[in-house]
Amino acid sequence: MKIQVKKLNALKKYVGNFEFVYEPPSNLCLIPLCEIVGSVQVSGNYEIYDDDSVGVEYSVKYLVKGKCSYCLNDAEKQIEKTFEVLFVPEEDGDNYSYDGITIDLTTAVNDAILFSQPNLLLCREDCAGIEVNKKREE
Repeated sequence: MKIQVKKLNALKKYVGNFEFVYEPPSNLCLIPLCEIVGSVQVSGNYEIYDDDSVGVEYSVKYLVKGKCSYCLNDAEKQIEKTFEVLFVPEEDGDNYSYDGITIDLTTAVNDAILFSQPNLLLCREDCAGIEVNKKREE
């Protein structure tokens, strides 16, 4: 998950695309009783600017499975979200920084996974939750 900026500058490849599969850490899913299943598909493009900053637009796509946040039935959701970030050679507090040679996309991809997760995972959009006042059949 690296962009070799110095090498790409030398080759005069100032724009390009990338695609890879990422195995996220198990603690990256914030939804209770859920997990990210399988790999995260990451694809995007980069542009190297004259000041050595690098604009990166990328998408993350992954599957979250677990228990419905309302009724505890099985649930899953495919998530896909696109992000635009800027990497700069000197830390400025607003953007991602890199060493001027190689960009490691791991932190940006982990952040994208965290920011793209819904607050809840539902088995269906109209889930009413557990029916606590339902009469038991005898």
